[in-house]
Amino acid sequence: MESPLSDVKVLDLSRLLPGPYATLVLASLGARVDKVEDPTSGDFVRNLPPLVDGRSVLFESLNRGKRSVALDLKSPAGNSAFRRLVRGYDLLIEGFRPGVMERLGLSYSALRGENPRLIYCSISGYGQTGPDRLKPGHDLNYLARAGVLGYGGEPNGPPAMPGVQLADIGSALSALVGLLSALHQRNRSGSGCYLDIALSEAALAFLYPQLSARLAAGPAGRRLSRGADPLNGGSANYNIYRTADGRYLSVGALEPKFFIELCTRLGRPGLVEVSDGSAEREEQVRQELAATFATKSLSQWVAHFAGSECCVEPVYEGDEVLSDPQLRARDLFREVPAGSAQMRLPFALTRFLTDPAPGLGEHSAEILAEAGFTQDEIRKLV
Repeated sequence: MESPLSDVKVLDLSRLLPGPYATLVLASLGARVDKVEDPTSGDFVRNLPPLVDGRSVLFESLNRGKRSVALDLKSPAGNSAFRRLVRGYDLLIEGFRPGVMERLGLSYSALRGENPRLIYCSISGYGQTGPDRLKPGHDLNYLARAGVLGYGGEPNGPPAMPGVQLADIGSALSALVGLLSALHQRNRSGSGCYLDIALSEAALAFLYPQLSARLAAGPAGRRLSRGADPLNGGSANYNIYRTADGRYLSVGALEPKFFIELCTRLGRPGLVEVSDGSAEREEQVRQELAATFATKSLSQWVAHFAGSECCVEPVYEGDEVLSDPQLRARDLFREVPAGSAQMRLPFALTRFLTDPAPGLGEHSAEILAEAGFTQDEIRKLV
């Protein structure tokens, strides 16, 4: 079966995580992704530890299946060459601070003249407009500003540090939705468009259910509360419990039928009647469940709940997820010719990428030749 994006060409000027993850998905869907890098340094992630044989494993994982062309966009020759390249591409993704591409003369309005069908996507911290458009930041800052960071943790305690980059991946997914939608629209209109993706707004999407309900309730509604709402620690039937060996179980028995089975299997059926949703009763049930779960080890509880429908799962630590039988059965991890194991992306129609991440400027001559540059022009640029 032909890859769905095999006829799509992407110019990727992005660095770090959001843009490269988005273009990794595009490459896994069959798109030709050409990474444009500065000749002197390239993507910062190239040198980010951990390193294996001198190569960053993060860079390798994010840039498999892509090509690299090295161009100095600040030089007249490199800038002019880039403008020529743009004519043959469908998508452009950049992640510079707002204003950088304008100063280089490579804004959407400037490049639209070179390629009216170009779909141009900018990914930035706070978006291209507004008073904070030029503020620097990273994932943790965007989660803080979006209210996501302040929503997790124990009541009256500090916010919980997330273990993953939610804003980074969220903005990549937002960019992908926009890019694929824009491609569909272009098939009808014939024209490209501009996409303005903000990491802070992508982070906000993770609070969509809670904030939507809060807005609908109006001024008299209950404020969002850290560790006290039903899905962030306030409910006994949706919580995390410590086991006798210092491990943890996740309990997600939200529906009555699941909670009834949970309490029955624990030999505590009376807790079903105690749990009425009030803060006092939920805390009482939570403490009762905590005391019960503290009596056995994690492996004992996993065996105890085997075959049940209690919505109880072990909290994996470290590399344990790599051995999960369900993920293995779904072919999430595979050895590939390009090197060590690779993780499949969780999108329909994506494929494992067998080509390794490119060296800095490895494909410069090849990419420029495909764009119609003469050998003499290529020698001056490479």
